[in-house]
Parts: sequence; structure tokens; C-alpha cells
Amino acid sequence: MARVLIIDDDDTICSSLSFVVKRMGHEAVCANTLGAGLELANSQPFDVVFLDVRMPDGNGLEMLPKIEETPSSPEIIIITGFGDPHGAELAIKSGAWDYVEKGSSVKEISLPLGRALQYREQKKSGSNVQNVIALKREGIVGSSPKLKACLDLVAQAAGSDATVLITGETGSGKELFARAVHQNSLRANGNFVVVDCAALPENLIESLLFGHEKGSFTGAEQSREGLIRQANGGTLFLDEVGELPMALQKAFLRVIQEHRFRPIGSHREIESDFRLVAATNRNLDQMVQNGQFRGDLLFRLQAFVLELPPLRERHEDIRELTRYHIDRFCDRYGLAPKGFSPDFLETITAYTWPGNVRELVNTLERTVVAARFEPILFPQHLPAHIRIQVAQASLGQEVHTENNLSTNLPETLPKLHEYRESIYAQMEKNYLQELMSRSAENIGEACRISGLSQSRLYALLKKHDIPLS
Repeated sequence: MARVLIIDDDDTICSSLSFVVKRMGHEAVCANTLGAGLELANSQPFDVVFLDVRMPDGNGLEMLPKIEETPSSPEIIIITGFGDPHGAELAIKSGAWDYVEKGSSVKEISLPLGRALQYREQKKSGSNVQNVIALKREGIVGSSPKLKACLDLVAQAAGSDATVLITGETGSGKELFARAVHQNSLRANGNFVVVDCAALPENLIESLLFGHEKGSFTGAEQSREGLIRQANGGTLFLDEVGELPMALQKAFLRVIQEHRFRPIGSHREIESDFRLVAATNRNLDQMVQNGQFRGDLLFRLQAFVLELPPLRERHEDIRELTRYHIDRFCDRYGLAPKGFSPDFLETITAYTWPGNVRELVNTLERTVVAARFEPILFPQHLPAHIRIQVAQASLGQEVHTENNLSTNLPETLPKLHEYRESIYAQMEKNYLQELMSRSAENIGEACRISGLSQSRLYALLKKHDIPLS
């Protein structure tokens, strides 16, 4: 018998769902607020949680990660009276098992519940856990729930030859995850061939990818094997695939389908048994709508999608990342191990890291070199622009007001990092409001201006309760 938690402020809905759950032979427990639901999930084991979106004390989608982190890590089914396609997308991408509307029939509710319980039974076998524990994750540092979820997907992807598309902001570690997919697959002993689509010289693209025969064009003094052929038996990684020229996308689509191609100047086709992994920081769906990317190629790339979170959404990993890379740079430059002060860590945690892990790593290298033989790192060792932004954020609430700082603080002082996070949240909300105003609430235009993916933009709008008219 499974245990199901129902979090909904409507007693009628709670009664209806409880009836369905008990009819299937399981136990149902109800909570009328997010707070009460989270407390129950932390203190009792549950297999599945039905979670309402609009609750008196907050948004269910924002509570979803916290429920996932509870001891029993239940499967979550979002249930709401405000169903829409974008909401369904957000629920699934947030980690929900399914998304159903209030008023659905008993069958429409029973089906996802039954499947969620079946899936949970399979997970209890421990196969996924073992995969993640034994995963080769060179350079991927952290243990936050969002990072663990990504590693779980890496383990799943590595078990097949399906094409993988890795999305995420610049600097979020897309190549590291592509290598992890390769290193944990049966192709690990083959080549991992990187193709930087943004850096391919236009006049040599086809030659570099497909190879050429001697004398096939001016300067072709000898035959050359292309990158696709070099990936035979291994993995071909297309980095920044959104930059692949339209003229080449059709040709590459056939290569993915047939794994056959013709080198320039050759009279015969050759084969290459490669596994394709692609990555992009661009919104390929929007590019398809704008005629900048082929829809049939995107369909082929999306066999398995891995969406990496930005560093600002996994602050828990910053300490571990900092320790790992400081030790690495001290070793590289022949320096004694360095410690760091609490305010050093507070400062880098409060910074927004628009360049993500790559920016953090570059900053730590610069900091270690600047501190040289000093044993402890302090905020003063950090670049000035980081300290300035953090300082401005901490004072953000007194901008546009004539009151002094003390009137902006609560009666009981919060922890400094909590205060900074609240200020950052307000700044983020102000930016989104201005963004939607300037784009006249055109989602495509807002994505273009902000550089956000459509799903990420909708998630932020929901997070800050910014309605679209």
C-alpha cells in the first residue's frame, strides 16, 4: 500500500482525490497549506504528492524542489484549476511526474498515479542510484539536488546511443556534461570529437566535417579525414549547434539519419558509427519559428534533452566548487593550500555569476594568483566589479527612498546571505517587469532581449507572480 499526500486548500478537491487514492487501495493524507504539506513530507514517508499550484501561502511550483528533497523524495503530480500548455511544460521541467486539471475524471487521475507508483517501484531497485554513485564526473563538482538530477539524466543517457541535446546558459558546463555522457557510455574507449560550430571557418566547414580527397580543391595537397569520420566508434560533440549554417543543416540531417556521407571530391560514400551529442545556449524552438534553424533537425537532436541549471540556481554548490578549484590552482602554481574567510564565501555566494561556473573558475584562478603567498583569501582579493555589485545589491533597498537603512530592515535581523537573496529576488522581479513592458509582453521578443529560454522566462514570471495580460 502506497502513501499519498494531497496538498490543496480546497476541501472538496482533497475529498475527491482521497476517494480516488483509497479506491486504488492506498492511504491518503491531506494538507491545506504548502507549509503544512512540507512539514508532513519532512516527517513522514510518502510515495506520491498531489500538489496544487495556487495556494494561500505561495506557488506550488516553487515548493516542488523542496518536496523533492524531503527524505522519501516522492513523485509529484501537479493538479490545478488553471491548466495551460506553458504551465504543463513548467511542471514537467520542474521535475513533476505529471500535470492534471481539477475536474478530471477518476480515470484521468488514476492513470498518472498508477504509473507514478510503478515508476517509483522501479527506482527502488536501486539501479539508477548505483549508476549515479559510480558515474565518472570529471570536473563536475557539487551535490545540490539540481545537479544530482542532471547526473541522473547523464546516467540514463549514457545507457543508450540516443542523440543528446544539452541546453544551458554560457559557462554552465555543457561540454563537461557531454564528456560525462561519453565517458560513462559503451563508447568511452572511442574518440570524443569536439566540433565548435561557432568557430568553423565558412569556406572550410564541409572539408573539416566531411574530409576531402587530394586535389579536390585548390590547396588540397593530400587527402584528409573529416571530424565525422574521426568520431567513428566514439562520440561527436556539436558545441553551439545553433550556429550551424542553414546550408549545412540539411546535409548534416542526412548524416545523423544514415551515418553515411561523401567526402569532398570522393566518388563513394563512407560510414561513421558515431553517437551525437549537441549543445546550445540558444532557444532553438524560437530559432525554428524565426526560420533560423531546421525543425526536422531539432526533432532529431531532441531524442534526449538535458537542461543544465545556471549557477545562481544551485548556490549550494558554490562552496564545494570554490574549495575544489582553489586547491587545483594552488597545485598548478606550486602554492601552499589556501583557506578562505566566511565573508569571502558570502561574497561569492551573493554574486549572480552571469558567466556561471566558467566565470567562477576564472575568478578563482585570478584570485589565487593575486593572493599568491597569502594563506587566507578575503573579499579584498576578489575583482572589484564583483565586490561592487554585491555591495550595491546589499544597499538596493535604500535606493529610491529617503529613509535610512535601518527602516528598510526587519525588526529581527536575518542572516546576511538571506538578506542578500531577498534583495536579489526584488531586483530580478524589477528586471522582469521592465522586460515585459519593453517587449510589450511579446514572449519571443522578451527572450531575445534577455537571452532566456521560453521555459525559463515563464518559470521566472510565475515565480514572481507577474501576470500576462
